[in-house]
Parts: sequence; C-alpha cells; structure tokens
Amino acid sequence: MHNANSLLDIHERSHRNVKGLIEHCRQLTAEELSQNMEGFGYPSVRLQIHHEIGAEKYWVSVLEGHMDADENEGDYESLDTLERYRAKVFDATLRYLRGASVEELNTSRLMTTWGNRQRLLIPAQVILRTQVHYYHHQGQVLAMCRLLGKPGSGLDYPID
Repeated sequence: MHNANSLLDIHERSHRNVKGLIEHCRQLTAEELSQNMEGFGYPSVRLQIHHEIGAEKYWVSVLEGHMDADENEGDYESLDTLERYRAKVFDATLRYLRGASVEELNTSRLMTTWGNRQRLLIPAQVILRTQVHYYHHQGQVLAMCRLLGKPGSGLDYPID
C-alpha cells in the first residue's frame, strides 16, 4: 500500500537525478545535445530528456482525467528550457500527490489513455512507473554522453 508521502519521497529523489542529468549534459555543445545517434528510440540527448519528462506529464494528466500528450518538442531546444519543463512537471505531480488520499492512490479505476483506450489502472502504480521510466531513459542518455566522450556517473537512485 502506497501513500502520498512515500510517493513524494520517490518523486523528489528521481527528480534530483533528472536535474543532475540535465546539469551533466551542460558539458555538451548545442550540436551534441541534438545530434541523432543510431540505436536509440529517441535519437538525441535532447529528445530523450524531453520524452522522459513528457511521459510524467502525460501520465499525471491521465490520473487527473484529462489526457495531455500534445507537447511540442521544438519548444525545448536547450537545457534551460528542459530544466524549466522538468520543474513544471515536478510541481504538477507534487500537487496531484498532495491532494491524493491513500484510497485514491491504491484503488484501481478506469482511465482513458492514448487512443481513447479505457484501462483499469492503480494511480500509485502509474506514479511509480513514471519514476522508473526516468531511469530507463537516464541510462540511454548516459550511454549517449559516453559515446560523445562525456561519460557521467553518480546518478543512480539516491538512497541517502
């Protein structure tokens, strides 16, 4: 059973790493940030970061009963704009969790997802999925950085 406080803690720790990843990527030139690389679903560092943040925004909007999947990646050409986007999405999830009861977080309910698909989902699991999703893409971004000659470390889930 999950509660808002435990999910807020996980959320804060995950975003600490996303913010750290964005800071690490400041070593990259604008060209490197947007350079397409083969073998990655989202082919550039910039698009990977945009996608991971956008996914959290999308899923929280699903939890709130309105699907917000229309984010223009072209509006996020720099790390500064991506950091502002991250902070905005962090705050949206924070507001949702602060207003959610234990019952709401742990009770499955029908939700509308992409393509007007109706799915029975548990909100706490949706929140956890968004946070785990960050680490999947963070690994891809760090692999890209390594290929660009700018390896990073110290961005595992913080346990302290």
